[in-house]
Amino acid sequence: MKDTVSTRYVLSTGAVAIIAGAVLAVVLFDGAPTKASDDDYFQPVQDEIVKSECSECHMAFPPGMLPARSWQKIVAGLEDHFGENASLAPVTTRHITEYLVANAADAGGNSSGVLRGLDEADTPVRISEMPWWVREHREEIRDGAFQDPRVGSKAACTACHVGAEQGVFEDD
Repeated sequence: MKDTVSTRYVLSTGAVAIIAGAVLAVVLFDGAPTKASDDDYFQPVQDEIVKSECSECHMAFPPGMLPARSWQKIVAGLEDHFGENASLAPVTTRHITEYLVANAADAGGNSSGVLRGLDEADTPVRISEMPWWVREHREEIRDGAFQDPRVGSKAACTACHVGAEQGVFEDD
């Protein structure tokens, strides 16, 4: 009888440990690529206001793709946002700026090579002007790809990267 009780205790304790480990693994490593393990991953926009406002006309680009100074310049010029008036209420503009700056490539160790080759005096307003973008796409894009109506422009990440809105920019 004593052996049965201690055997049950050991088995139930072991089962609990296995289940707890499995739950922890799912929570920590849910199969999504991470910045540390995959240089084709950028943390997607998590803020609902930013996501809603920015994705009204284009994909909500991950803030880690540009330095803070670029996001500040882009949002400060929303009245002429690449030829469109994208002006927002001041409180919304401030919220978006704060979110983008806090999550920019140069905020808290987010760069992972994104800033390599970018002069500190440069403030690109297009992700496709970033040296990392040029390096990544230099040999991968066929001539005329951006004239293809299915692509349209260098800003149409989802035309080639099906997981772009989730932050995954693998070669598709």
